[in-house]
This record gives sequence, C-alpha cells and structure tokens, in this order.
Amino acid sequence: MSPPSSPPFPIVLASGNAHKAREIAEGLAIRGLPVQLETALGYARMADCVEDGATFRANAYRKAHFLRPFAPATAWVLADDSGLEVDVLGGAPGVRSARFAGEDASDADNRALLLARLREHPDPAARIARFRCHFALLPPATDGPGGYDCEGTVEGHLLAAERGEGGFGYDPLFVPAGESRTFAEMEPARKDRLSHRGRALDALTAWLRQRP
Repeated sequence: MSPPSSPPFPIVLASGNAHKAREIAEGLAIRGLPVQLETALGYARMADCVEDGATFRANAYRKAHFLRPFAPATAWVLADDSGLEVDVLGGAPGVRSARFAGEDASDADNRALLLARLREHPDPAARIARFRCHFALLPPATDGPGGYDCEGTVEGHLLAAERGEGGFGYDPLFVPAGESRTFAEMEPARKDRLSHRGRALDALTAWLRQRP
C-alpha cells in the first residue's frame, strides 16, 4: 500500500472546490511531494455524496469511499472535510460550515449568517473559534484495503466585519492566534504555515514519506 515510486503520483481529490484543490496542490508542492492532483469533477458528482457524519473525520471518509469506485484504480483518493467551530455557538457551524446558511449557500451567505449570529454576542471574548481540517486518504484500488487519516487545527478569533480579498470560506473573518491579519489578508505561503489545512498536510506528508 505504498505510493508509486516514480513521481508524480496521482491523487484524485473528493471535491469540486477549486479553491480547496489549489491550496492542497500548492501545499503538497511546498512540502516537496510531486503530486498530480485532480478534482472529482471528471469522475463523480460529489453533490450526490451524503455527508451526514457527526464529525469531520466521518464525513471525510464518506467522501473518500464515495469517490473510490469512480476514480482510476491506480490513483489515490484524498478527501478533506473542514470547517469552523465557534465556542459561543456550541461549536457551530462545525460539520455544516459549507452549508451553514442552506444547502446551496455561497461563502458570502455563510459569512453573513455567522456575523448575524455573532452580533448577539458582542463581547470580543465570545468570539473564540478554531478551524479544523480532517484528511482521509485511500490507497489505489490495486493496492487493496487500507488508508490513513489525520487532522489539523488552528485556534483564533473572529472579527465583527470582513477583512481581506484572499482565501475563501470564512477566511475574511478569522484571525489566527498570535496574528493581526485574517487568513484572507495573508499571502498563501503564510496561511499555509499557520492554517488547519497546512497542519493536516504536514501530517499527511510525513506519513507518505515514511511509506516503503
């Protein structure tokens, strides 16, 4: 169950989110892993995957196992389930981060709803939050069963108004602990070093490198 010995080795991402795919591809390249990354768009409709798990880990595996039969047998399948947890909202939006304002909600819709909910909690101390990312990786079908999963988190707080033009999702509202800029204001390399997805990529890269 080891990656092909001749890079780049193929990975199909169980997502059609171009922003997420670009971040993951760039993050793997930064870490020196020559990967040929494709999204699921050419293989399956990820909208048909039922993401009803109670945790990011459960949903990551649901997406990975949904895509596995459609992806090339020689490719790895990587799924990412990630989102924002706000303490004062009981951990919401959590696993529903991408659908916080509804099934067809845009990133802007989700941010608007979050800001509306946070207006009920004006104390800055109530704006503690974290991003969480969970990866599930399935080996090529030709390798048989198996897999690996890992998680990355980053603590921070939320602003009362959006700042920055970069990133996606809730990035314009989230300031990681110890920083003064939102993820949307940071250059991609800086965000990668600090973010939940970057930390999950560190763990994923370490695991792939130790495979025989």
